[in-house]
Amino acid sequence: MQSSAVWLVLVMALFGANAPFMSDRMFLVVPLKAVKTWWQRVAEMLVLYFVVGGLSLALEQRLGQIYPQHWQFYAVSLAMFVVLAFPGFVMRYLVRRVPA
Repeated sequence: MQSSAVWLVLVMALFGANAPFMSDRMFLVVPLKAVKTWWQRVAEMLVLYFVVGGLSLALEQRLGQIYPQHWQFYAVSLAMFVVLAFPGFVMRYLVRRVPA
């Protein structure tokens, strides 16, 4: 059960980190009148970081006692979340689109 929980958290983090770059809708649901700006994508990514973190804390609580964390853990996990967003960033901004 514990190894499947770790994989679930990793998949949630990978999806959550790349979701801002997948669509011009906010949180893949709310349509916007204009194209998302870079600060909207960063804000969406931060919100999804806290959502994934909350879900992983709930999952950890369900498995047993939550181990207390300090600021270093959150700094490293945020940096890892940004690194996980790299594929979505590359697909959105660096891959050339060929006109059909």
